[in-house]
Amino acid sequence: MKDKVVIITGAASGIGRALAFECAKRGAKLAIADMNSEKLADCGEQLAKKGTEVLHAITNVSNESDCKNLVEQTVDKFGRIDVLINNAGISMRALFEETSLDVLRKVMDVNFWGTVYCTKFALPYLLKSQGSVTGISSVAGYKGLPGRTGYSASKFAMQGFLEVIRIENMKKDLHVLIAVPGFTSTNIRNSALAKDGSQQGESPRDEAKMMSSEEVAVYIWNAIEKRKHRLTLTRQGKMTVLLNKFFPKFMDKMVYNHMAKETDSPF
Repeated sequence: MKDKVVIITGAASGIGRALAFECAKRGAKLAIADMNSEKLADCGEQLAKKGTEVLHAITNVSNESDCKNLVEQTVDKFGRIDVLINNAGISMRALFEETSLDVLRKVMDVNFWGTVYCTKFALPYLLKSQGSVTGISSVAGYKGLPGRTGYSASKFAMQGFLEVIRIENMKKDLHVLIAVPGFTSTNIRNSALAKDGSQQGESPRDEAKMMSSEEVAVYIWNAIEKRKHRLTLTRQGKMTVLLNKFFPKFMDKMVYNHMAKETDSPF
């Protein structure tokens, strides 16, 4: 990654921040993006103190012009793009029959359209550098999770989109990675949307028992450097994906029972 130019969305916290610092260790130049201006500025300052060349741009990935501006700022500063990591994302937790459609639209706008917009504008530069596109997905992109209709739909859509981008450009040496971290200790569950669009505020899961963002970042960067197509982490994540291929009906029951054990489960 020495002197490569990397864009990371959702870089102010969680997996995105961990990816930025791991990438900096490997000698890359960074363009980091997020909506949280305070945390983004802090991340940029900490990276700069470590000697990393960094651009930080306040970006709402659900806004097409923001994504275009992020790419243009990156090219203006560094002259190229080698890696795009579509990490920005939000979740939701509520039964579909009780959920406002605005909640689903917001989740799709960030998780799916954010990936589409950033990839669209960065693609010409990535093709020129024979670079990499990564989407940070979820087990919810392989198996529908009850209480997460919008989240699962957005991750299924993201994965389908990235698969097509890989196939369309397979003769142009574009690398595309779909990364599935499994349950990771981040703030995504705390900021998950409730049925009315308000923030959940408290994680329904035991965060202490999950893989850390820093561990996930190392696995993802290793997969990017090796130009792998897919990365699925944690034993639980791997088993869910594998068993769902062969025993989908059985996994419906398993997933239901597992998610029903969450604190204040909606079903």
